[in-house]
Amino acid sequence: MIAQLFTTLGCHLCEEAHELLLSLAVQGMDLRIELVEIVDSAELMDQYGITIPVIKVEDKEICWPFSIDELRAFLENET
Repeated sequence: MIAQLFTTLGCHLCEEAHELLLSLAVQGMDLRIELVEIVDSAELMDQYGITIPVIKVEDKEICWPFSIDELRAFLENET
């Protein structure tokens, strides 16, 4: 599955969310992580500027804050 992580440079919460995704991948979840830099798009800045990190799979999103267990449950419901 492809998980898009909406992020921006210097966002420590985004780095935490990325680490959670990487941890799930290491634990065996079939996961491809795609980092999406929001400053590259005015539309993405408007949509995610104050809510990042956001993880999107297909048309569903989970917004920070979330635990690894909440993230796992979100991703497992998307498969």
